[in-house]
Amino acid sequence: MARYAVFGNPVAHSKSPQIHQAFAAQRGAELVYERIAAPLDGFAEAVADFFAADGAGANVTVPFKEQAFALCAERTERAELAGAVNTLWQQDGRLHGDNTDGAGLLADIRDNLRWPVADRRVLILGAGGAVRGVLGPLLAACPASLTIANRTADKAHALAALAKKSKIGGPPPPLIESCGYDQLHDGFDLVINGTSAGLSGAMPDLPDTLLTAHGQAYDMVYGNEPTVFLRWAAARGAATADGLGMLVEQAAEAFARWHGWRPATAPVMAALR
Repeated sequence: MARYAVFGNPVAHSKSPQIHQAFAAQRGAELVYERIAAPLDGFAEAVADFFAADGAGANVTVPFKEQAFALCAERTERAELAGAVNTLWQQDGRLHGDNTDGAGLLADIRDNLRWPVADRRVLILGAGGAVRGVLGPLLAACPASLTIANRTADKAHALAALAKKSKIGGPPPPLIESCGYDQLHDGFDLVINGTSAGLSGAMPDLPDTLLTAHGQAYDMVYGNEPTVFLRWAAARGAATADGLGMLVEQAAEAFARWHGWRPATAPVMAALR
């Protein structure tokens, strides 16, 4: 059987094997999908060994996405903008890379939740690798504006400058803004938390009027209980959702890249819930 894997450190918690095996089962197929805990100083060697042993495709999670980007001879446009790769495959002896995180986020928000993105004012909290990975698809969805806010404003400004150079979105291109948390104003239609702070019970001091009356709040992380960010948003009347759907949708995007057909995600999300 074809052999697939997810590389990470740590990686024992990854749900990727059961997700991809569930996708394959939709066609009555089986596949081998492993968790590989690559050494922090030995990721490149681990990937080379995997593909040398007839590996068909691999996913990459923290902390190796930037290293995976550097390994690839060919990268998709969205991987280039993300500066990170989470999906690997070989073609004609060359390592190819893609980043499916943003497509997964957008599919969950727009297709599963039925929350519109086009012509809306969108705010994303954080300016780290997770946020950079989703900017391209968000801009391509043509929001009226996209604001990046971060505790360190300079990081938000740098990421906004990168997004403006990407030429993704439009016409006309979305308004791209950036600021520190202390400069946030009110009136956003959709707020996306791209930080991991919610898992630790910490979050920035946000204005109570950050969201519009019918606003929506999305957290890119997920857990057994709502994060502190989602509890904050729900208390102010917002519709809320966590990142489990993003996890499944980005996996489906990678699966389609490898196998040439896209699996149904709804039954897999229901099973994980």
